[in-house]
Amino acid sequence: MGLLWLIISWIIIGGIIGLLARAVMPGKQGMGLGLTIVLGVIGAIVGGFIGGLFGGDGIGGIMDNPWSIGTILLAVIGAIIVMAIYGLVTKNKGKTRA
Repeated sequence: MGLLWLIISWIIIGGIIGLLARAVMPGKQGMGLGLTIVLGVIGAIVGGFIGGLFGGDGIGGIMDNPWSIGTILLAVIGAIIVMAIYGLVTKNKGKTRA
């Protein structure tokens, strides 16, 4: 049950973090809920890594206490960075050159 609960909680956290990051980011993000969750989870990991660089608990802090305010803020910052990079990478997709 432990691994299953960990996966479910990361999906929930990823969804919350992804939705918060999309709400903060300017402009329209063309992505569905599934991609929002995936980028939210990746953003939480990036945020944990950034927190670790500045002397925080890092990714271990996210694993130990994913619901703390500091962890959520770092995860949202990480998700914004990941979503911005995703937006830059996919910006020109679908456009054809003449």
